[in-house]
Amino acid sequence: MTSTTDTPGATDTSGASDTSGASGTYGELRAQLAALTTEAFRPELAEIDRLPTEEIARIMNGEDATVPAAVAERLPQIAAAIDATAARMARGGRLVYAGAGTAGRLGVLDASECPPTFNTDPAEVVGLIAGGPSAMVTAVEGAEDSKELAAADLDALKLTADDTVVGISASGRTPYAIGAVEHARARGALTVGLSCNADSALAAAAEHGLEVVTGPELLTGSTRLKAGTAQKLVLNMISTVTMIRLGKTYGNLMVDVRASNEKLRARSRHIVSLATGASDAEIETALTATDGEVKNAILVLLGQVDGPTAARLLTESDGHLRAALAAVRTT
Repeated sequence: MTSTTDTPGATDTSGASDTSGASGTYGELRAQLAALTTEAFRPELAEIDRLPTEEIARIMNGEDATVPAAVAERLPQIAAAIDATAARMARGGRLVYAGAGTAGRLGVLDASECPPTFNTDPAEVVGLIAGGPSAMVTAVEGAEDSKELAAADLDALKLTADDTVVGISASGRTPYAIGAVEHARARGALTVGLSCNADSALAAAAEHGLEVVTGPELLTGSTRLKAGTAQKLVLNMISTVTMIRLGKTYGNLMVDVRASNEKLRARSRHIVSLATGASDAEIETALTATDGEVKNAILVLLGQVDGPTAARLLTESDGHLRAALAAVRTT
């Protein structure tokens, strides 16, 4: 998979005039890419293909180990973006990821994992990828180059001022991601720009610019590597901590997990057990009384209330289990 900054035809302009037409366009783009840290060539790795497999793997593992430190440098900015996102979502807003290529796929991946993990509605966390769903598995040529396509995709969602749009682009120059942020900001939505280069156009366009600079890649310009890893870490952080802020967890337990298969049903019972210390029989009774809702079952057991009361208390507490338990203990 190539970098999401690549444009068809942009890699073979040697010997062509860059003074007009397509050649001029590609020459300008090549100059832009050459200035990006993520596109930098590393001469010390020019003969990496001649090394033993284990040594290549060791080098790659060492490169990957630098990514968490790059993320750590941006934790204050990431936290600010999360708090702003959680505030909007608490008012009924949605979290929308928008990107092209690898960046878009990572957004779709993070969004798709929120319903089973946090029992969110699929419409609450949405992943948009340039070119539509088919672009998840097949490159859609030219889709990343269109700001208008991003605006149309957001309009189809009927974007509101309570929504948050996170534009994702390793280069920080992908038109689709920038267009999404610009369009969302014009509509009053919260905007976040996640890139892996400093002084990026994407970060500049967003209210919250997150520039996680991961440096040159092992393979020149292959931003599915360190840049992709950094993006996944940050997206995981945005969705997970936002859900914690929204009361989707109790401590580090996934109390809003959706038990949609046998593994998750077993996990649900394990979570109730960890939270309450109740016996298996008590857990089954509580889950039956709450139609299998883990959070409600925990409240039934710890608060010594019935199923309908647990449901009411959680509604009154906006889904926050600790607040519902506090309400029980003060009555």
